[in-house]
Amino acid sequence: MINQKWVLPMNNGLMKTLNKFKYEFFSFRYMHSTSNKQKNINQLDYIWGTDSNVINIVNEHFKVHDNFISEYEEESLLKEIEPIFKRRRYQFDHWDGAIQGYKETEKELWNEENHKILQRMQEFSFPAECPSKKAVHVLDLSKTGFIKPHIDSIKFCGSIIAGISLLSSSIMRLAMEENKNIYVDVLLRRQSLYIMSGMVRYHFTHEILKDSDSFFNGVPVTRDRRISVICRNEPEEKRTNI
Repeated sequence: MINQKWVLPMNNGLMKTLNKFKYEFFSFRYMHSTSNKQKNINQLDYIWGTDSNVINIVNEHFKVHDNFISEYEEESLLKEIEPIFKRRRYQFDHWDGAIQGYKETEKELWNEENHKILQRMQEFSFPAECPSKKAVHVLDLSKTGFIKPHIDSIKFCGSIIAGISLLSSSIMRLAMEENKNIYVDVLLRRQSLYIMSGMVRYHFTHEILKDSDSFFNGVPVTRDRRISVICRNEPEEKRTNI
């Protein structure tokens, strides 16, 4: 049961938005059902928030699957990724100012073993009618780096974002665009997969908290260097024009 002291008053506009998306994204709820795929951990194990209604919305449109990859698979991915970043310095001038202390690349071709890992991730996260882009986004965040609150541009990204966390656990904060004081913290454990869709994709900002701010329901979560392997689908406009 949600502690009532964390439930904030909600204005009419916010309630209308929540009610609208409660029904509009049924397909996403069905798509991410884990009953016949992979057992999903209890929502209280990875979601904590300031409003019970928003927690329910996030739980429908943001899924976390612990231990999606094994330690061996993590090592395999890192062996292919690390040489790309080895001689690069961490950047502090991201094009939209959203990321501090990062390295990044996009990669289409992977060795056979890692291709199978990514194919499994993509088939698990994306329906056949809106498959993942071929280019996989790899983001290396330093221990002191962080990602500021933002919503991915609809010009470059479609309705689903999926990411695997390597090297470190972290806290992703999802905040209502209309009211930043209403938010949910999601614990992204090392080797887990998250899938963001629906209302959370379009109406919540997301950020990765600094190590000094990484607390989950009051419990510190040490955040070290973190590499995320991210897949996105094409924007709807591009899909319809193909």
